[in-house]
Amino acid sequence: MSEMMKVGIADLKTCKAPDGVMTLGLGSCVGIAIRDPAIKIGGLVHIMLPDSKAISGGQHNIAKFADTGIEELVKQIERLGARRARMVAKIAGGATMFNFQGAGSVGQVGERNTEAVKAKLAQLRIPILAQDTGANYGRTVIFYPETGAFHIRAVGKPEKII
Repeated sequence: MSEMMKVGIADLKTCKAPDGVMTLGLGSCVGIAIRDPAIKIGGLVHIMLPDSKAISGGQHNIAKFADTGIEELVKQIERLGARRARMVAKIAGGATMFNFQGAGSVGQVGERNTEAVKAKLAQLRIPILAQDTGANYGRTVIFYPETGAFHIRAVGKPEKII
């Protein structure tokens, strides 16, 4: 019997086949699913912001940011036996949820999140196999490391599997 693990906002989880991971409420946030297809281990991180360096002060939640959250997910998957050279990724989210006049970078956080995710994955040499990003609607995603199937659900739209 497989288990479905829930990933909260600014959270991450890893799992082995046949288990899966899911997250709700990807608006401007981005869900990054990473797996090692050879051993069917993977995980999902739900990031809210592009860069932890923009936040000053003490401790912060590493899963909240693209730069630190993706790195931590990769480390945790590696601890389970995965090899970075085999890892692949799929991403979803990064929507423009609010269209403010003159909002500047505040209104573009989804786009900035998506760019930061792509940059971090490129830096780590983890290819993005598929994505469903942008637009103006939220998403719920379910990821199965066993097959690599990344199910994307959005209100009023047919389910996609990428």
